[in-house]
Amino acid sequence: MIPKAGGLWKASHFIWKTTFIRPQFQPYVRMSSSLIRDKAYINGQWTSAKSGATYNVTNPATGEVVGTVPDMDVRDTVAAIETAYKRFQTFKKTTAKERSEKLKVAYRLILGNIDELARILTLENGKPLAESKGEIMYGASFCEWFAEECRRVQGTIVPSPFPTKKIFTLKQPIGVCGMITPWNFPNAMITRKACAAIAAGCTVVLKPAEDTPLSALALCELFDRAGIPAGVMNVVTCNRGNAPAIGKVLCESPLVSHISFTGSSAVGKILLRQSAETVKKCSMELGGNAPFIVFDSADIEVAVRSAMACKFRCAGQTCVCANRFLVQEGIHDKFVEKLTASIKQDVKIGNGMESGVTQGPLINKRAVDKVDSFVEDARKQGANVHVGGQRSSLGDTFYEPTLLSGVTSDMLVSKEEIFGPVVGIAKFKTEEEAIILANGTSAGLAGYVFTSDASQQWRVAEALEYGIVGLNEGLFSCCEGTFGGFKESGLGREGGIGYGIEEYIEVKYLCMGMK
Repeated sequence: MIPKAGGLWKASHFIWKTTFIRPQFQPYVRMSSSLIRDKAYINGQWTSAKSGATYNVTNPATGEVVGTVPDMDVRDTVAAIETAYKRFQTFKKTTAKERSEKLKVAYRLILGNIDELARILTLENGKPLAESKGEIMYGASFCEWFAEECRRVQGTIVPSPFPTKKIFTLKQPIGVCGMITPWNFPNAMITRKACAAIAAGCTVVLKPAEDTPLSALALCELFDRAGIPAGVMNVVTCNRGNAPAIGKVLCESPLVSHISFTGSSAVGKILLRQSAETVKKCSMELGGNAPFIVFDSADIEVAVRSAMACKFRCAGQTCVCANRFLVQEGIHDKFVEKLTASIKQDVKIGNGMESGVTQGPLINKRAVDKVDSFVEDARKQGANVHVGGQRSSLGDTFYEPTLLSGVTSDMLVSKEEIFGPVVGIAKFKTEEEAIILANGTSAGLAGYVFTSDASQQWRVAEALEYGIVGLNEGLFSCCEGTFGGFKESGLGREGGIGYGIEEYIEVKYLCMGMK
């Protein structure tokens, strides 16, 4: 059952369908917390940059400073890589049971500190507190999941074609894993990657997004308390200026065996090129341009509620947000009317720390400028604005939830990933046309299909060139599901049975001669 708009959606923005009790908060400037750290984390030690440089982490809703962290550079990254490589020589020999127990302790510690972790996340990212709590629970689920998965990593005994030979496969951890994570899910994208690597017996050097390093450092504190050995999890913080050089050294270092990245397709391609010289295994979860297809046979209430759920969480700043709404002509006008009403009634913009807020700020002013340019482009090319369509009076980082109709494939809102709270609706006539429109992009991460026709569900789901398809469902993320894209939306898979942990494993073939 998808809850009705205005109910659970108001309270928790549909995040993983979990309801939270929302405490009242006072205006906030700087947070004092046992999980707030002002140092990076290398070899189990809280570490300053070798240069001594630091930078401020600010609240996107207010611009106020919420923390200060080291602005590290290549020298710090090389030190972290060397530490991780040295630790890998012993950590790879630990048993799966031992690693499992440590991750289970980390899981319990994360859930035991959910309120504190959620406040840190909201202060540096801006998303509403209920959403942040949902993300912390989602992130914790990967600790638990990979704690269980690591005890099921098994080789095989292969029937030999030769009477004098035995054939086996052995699975071993790949080595040091370089990771670069995004700001939109600063907790869950770390646990989805790092817990899989640690479960496999690998060590990690992670560069969190420059906008949201505090969530990464808070996780380091909890991993330390869980007894995960020094040098297994290393976090290098840096501001935007040092990020390209740090990414480059992670990709080019011969001591790093794997690169995992979540971010834009453009940056992913750079990292792939940089990793080519050392022929690294790469996991890339890249940009999306998700179609949201609504057929005439769809349950319109379900489609509208799902649109609200998948479009407006994190202010539309997720890689699996619906980006192109394709609505069949018979239901088009009614869908536009109902979705417009729901946006007006159910979206409350504001500081994510305030009670009742369902849409926080965008991550920074540059993001607002981009979204506004997309809307202006659509308006100039003839799109109709039903609600929003402008910057919010709340400040430079806020944008009004927006719905456009009459959108065409020539508009930026169709051609590129919006990453903002903008719904752009195009009308189509036939199923064949919808599939052509949906697949007409280089992206292939997620797609959504709404229809009551069971045969149509299968036809369209199989025809869509996307790694994830939601059928009459707007929220599909869970640790049990396999996450990844087709085409330029990435390589590899995260989460799921077998797939997520296999990214961090090498398969060795053993052939044993017998007398």
